[in-house]
Amino acid sequence: MKNNYFGKTLKQLRTEEHLSQQQLGDKLKFSNQSVSFWESGKREPDYDTLVLIAKFFNVTSDFLLGIEE
Repeated sequence: MKNNYFGKTLKQLRTEEHLSQQQLGDKLKFSNQSVSFWESGKREPDYDTLVLIAKFFNVTSDFLLGIEE
């Protein structure tokens, strides 16, 4: 994810839902540090986590990755 589209999209979705990184991490059973790393592009979620995030926000994994708008 060279341009960190995923991280930017995740942050946008999270803030639209008025969730802190800690709150999102708690809901997804991850640390707030994991959420921070994803949003900053320092790390990428694995496939299962990507699907979990997509389901949580009711979007497709393609949307999260910038493949579809």
